[in-house]
Amino acid sequence: MMRRELTGRHVLIITVAAFLVVIGVNLVLAVRAVGSFPGLEVPNSYVASQVFDADRAAQDALGWTVTPGYDGRELTLAVRDRDGLPARVRTLSATVGRPTHTRADIVPEFVYTGGLFRAPVTLEPGAWNIHVLATAADGTQFRQRLDHFARAAVK
Repeated sequence: MMRRELTGRHVLIITVAAFLVVIGVNLVLAVRAVGSFPGLEVPNSYVASQVFDADRAAQDALGWTVTPGYDGRELTLAVRDRDGLPARVRTLSATVGRPTHTRADIVPEFVYTGGLFRAPVTLEPGAWNIHVLATAADGTQFRQRLDHFARAAVK
């Protein structure tokens, strides 16, 4: 068996090739990440910042908490006031979607029954965000993003 000598040129080629692989993989991942995530919570962050403190104070004064539930067929939202009673909600809507892209976003039609807002939905297993927008009886806007993890149904 013939052995070849490892020269400085060989080491340089191996090192450059390794760095090119790492840089290439990073570029592919960066392009895929930027292309799949819209990155927007609000269309204009400056305009949103001008009313943020006032909106937050009004929303905090409501004292509402929203708790999601999902049984594999139905998404429920329990909106409670600071005393734990069902809050007086005039309107409620929600967008349910994946944290990383908007392709799977849905806007379920909620019906209020038994102290809960209920909507039939099918969520694949994994992480979901629920963007809740509600209006109180006095007209105060309530916004909240809920993180939800749907588990695979056991069959």
